[in-house]
Amino acid sequence: MKDKILYMECASGISGDMTVAALLDLGADRQVLMNALDSLPLSGYSVEIRDVFKSGIRACDFNVILERDNHDHDMEYLHGKQNGEDEHAEHVHAAHEHTENVHAAHEHSEHEHPNHGHAGHHHSRNLHDITEIILSSRMTEHARTLALKIFRILAEAEASVHGKTVDEVHFHEVGAVDSIVDIVAAAVCIDNLQPTEIIFSALTDGIGQIRCQHGLIPVPVPAVAAIAVKHSLTLKTVPIEGELVTPTGAAIAAAVATGTELPAEYRVRNIGLGAGKRDYKTAGLLRAMILEPSEKDIHDTIVTLETNIDDCTGEALSFTLQELMDQGALDVFYTPIFMKKSRPAYLLKVICRPEDREKMEAVIFRNTTTIGIRYQEMKRTKLDRRITAVETPWGMADIKCCTYVNDTFYYPENDSVCRLAKSNEIGFPEMYGLIQSYVRDMESRNGND
Repeated sequence: MKDKILYMECASGISGDMTVAALLDLGADRQVLMNALDSLPLSGYSVEIRDVFKSGIRACDFNVILERDNHDHDMEYLHGKQNGEDEHAEHVHAAHEHTENVHAAHEHSEHEHPNHGHAGHHHSRNLHDITEIILSSRMTEHARTLALKIFRILAEAEASVHGKTVDEVHFHEVGAVDSIVDIVAAAVCIDNLQPTEIIFSALTDGIGQIRCQHGLIPVPVPAVAAIAVKHSLTLKTVPIEGELVTPTGAAIAAAVATGTELPAEYRVRNIGLGAGKRDYKTAGLLRAMILEPSEKDIHDTIVTLETNIDDCTGEALSFTLQELMDQGALDVFYTPIFMKKSRPAYLLKVICRPEDREKMEAVIFRNTTTIGIRYQEMKRTKLDRRITAVETPWGMADIKCCTYVNDTFYYPENDSVCRLAKSNEIGFPEMYGLIQSYVRDMESRNGND
């Protein structure tokens, strides 16, 4: 199987709806997306997918239409009335009217989800509420995990900006119905495309100030800045008055990016264009591309970090391990050792990408008692891998497919095995073997081995 790199070119910024539109235009299955959105216990909105023209170029527009306007695309509200704005408004209206091929308009009303009819009327939701909404939807475990990770990143950014804990954060703008739909849709589309790697260009943002419900805030907006700091996103500023990068767009990039460098040579297999709604002096397009490296390279460079710790609690080490994984570590583990004077201790080891080394060191220094960390760069041979959702006789399962030369190995994801073992009242080892054999036989019949 060849590498399938998803490259997001953010020269005009990035938002949630632009991301979904670009991925749909790239080839993500629209019916799979609508089925997932149908299952959300939300009401008070409809979804429209259509073609629009930006700078004379056809692009896809993903539009969440709310019963109550949140002013997200109201330029007069965002910036205040300026000279020549009437002309701008007419231009925006004309651009939105210049559309064709309305592909889908989907209505969601109270009677669709009788057990959750109140969901559309909450003025705010905390992370727990949003987690419950996503967990109760029908999508693959991989898509669900992505959506939850994106919202966790948003919650942490909002908590940082407002001086609250994650549990205290109540989502108003980012937690509105349209943002929930955008994030779930982005996760479903990425899962459906099944790229082997996801790379983002620098996120291009504007300058100046923009209005939110709390008043005027600087651009890049505080939540975007917080996400960029914590997740080492690369930002690029251009002299355009306005917000080109939204917190949702930044959170998606932080949650799903797997690398930062494109291959030296590649072939472009497909292109998708997602249209932005706001009318700034930029193309207003997010370009998504599927790239295939010209020559397969199964070798890369990683960094290993290690430190000896003899005066740290197990609770602190457990927290540190999870923090390192959340920050993008490729693997983390610690093993018991004996240090000088026969003191029991732990050897903590981290494997990460070279560009993430300093971020990993910060986590370790902040959460453990170590006063020094050793590191070295190492060459690695890696298998090509992808995660795919497979409908088995026992239920839907996520499978990690790894390829070496002409051999493919199938490894059911642990969460899927646990869930199906419980629902089918089968032991874990037996369930794992059944799923693995079924997928291997299915792929063999399809001639994919």
